[in-house]
Amino acid sequence: MAKVAIDAGHGGRDPGAVYEGRREKDDTLRLASAVGEILERNGVDVTFTRTGDVYDSPVRKAQIANEAGVDYLVSIHRNAMPIPGSASGIETLVYRGGNEASVLAEDINEELEMVGFQNRGVIPRPNLAILRRSQMPAALVEVGFIDNEEDNQLFDQKFNEIAEAIANGILRYLGTNNSDGSNNSNPLLYRVQVGAFKNREFAYQLTDQLQREGYPAFTIFEDGLYKVQVGAFQYLDNAVRMEQRLRRAGYQTYLTT
Repeated sequence: MAKVAIDAGHGGRDPGAVYEGRREKDDTLRLASAVGEILERNGVDVTFTRTGDVYDSPVRKAQIANEAGVDYLVSIHRNAMPIPGSASGIETLVYRGGNEASVLAEDINEELEMVGFQNRGVIPRPNLAILRRSQMPAALVEVGFIDNEEDNQLFDQKFNEIAEAIANGILRYLGTNNSDGSNNSNPLLYRVQVGAFKNREFAYQLTDQLQREGYPAFTIFEDGLYKVQVGAFQYLDNAVRMEQRLRRAGYQTYLTT
């Protein structure tokens, strides 16, 4: 049986983002509870970092998951911008790109996109404590912008579908893994390559630039070259969309596996 920790972002004295009386900590607790219940009905062993309005630091939440010995951690949040209403959609944050967490994040994003959210992609955020301190693959899902009326309307009207989408993304990912969480299969993943360099520093500079622009970029060393790639997609259509986005931004690309 797979073991998954579900974290409801914020809590207690930390309300998270607040918009016109709506508090992130309330939305995340309600959604995390619903996601966990769906997973449990599907045979997943679920650990909740909180089940009430209590505060624990992000470091402590990672410790809870570590101590429980879970295989994966999914933290649920809602996004916000300095200027309310200036952004919309979902995105999932991971410690770094090109790994198990990125594939899990992509599965969740694809399911949420089908509910009606704009998919803003998978974004590396190594500075987040809950991602940095977790000992297992971890993904932090930003389920729409709490300061966007359309996102809030979608969150409220399709709440059950959103909970099912997140759970389905997790279950879809677990379908490629053993019940003990170890990965026996190597699913074909599509990546978008943006550059290949003999000089490591040139590759790192391009990777940093792409990450600053919001792309899930990473560097691998292969065939004597440092290759800069973006994303790890199970579905070719999603890789093609990312390639088109990069080309519109002026990058020369090609698809690889």
